[in-house]
Amino acid sequence: KVILATGSMVGYAYAMEFFIAWYGANSYEGFAFINRAFGNYWWAYWIMVSCNVICPQLFWFKGIITNTPLVWIISIFVNIGMWFERFVIIVTSLHRDFLPSSWVMYHATWVEVGIFLGTFGLFFTCFFMFAKFLPVINMAEVKSIIKDKE
Repeated sequence: KVILATGSMVGYAYAMEFFIAWYGANSYEGFAFINRAFGNYWWAYWIMVSCNVICPQLFWFKGIITNTPLVWIISIFVNIGMWFERFVIIVTSLHRDFLPSSWVMYHATWVEVGIFLGTFGLFFTCFFMFAKFLPVINMAEVKSIIKDKE
């Protein structure tokens, strides 16, 4: 229910961004939003919309809600969509400047790729330190030990 509500609100927010860009009649803001949807990075924008708005709408169907692996897969798609939202906000805002001579396509540098891979290394280091020094207990084993209160 939370993902469904959030996906609906995000879809409304995306629609309002386009409406405000159109209604404000600012040519630069209008170009920025048209460029996001149909410019060089159109693929990232439409992945963002499909993962953040369309995928969560599948939760209207009871057969999907009761299928745990499918719920997990849809939640992963929502996470992918949230990553693409940050990508679209940053890259499409910066690759077109007011001067056409400074328009460039974004390509990640080795430093950016290293930072991205380093975040995975930091996460897994912290996760494995947690698993080493704090107890990792299987809940199925704990449930069989706990006595019923009835």
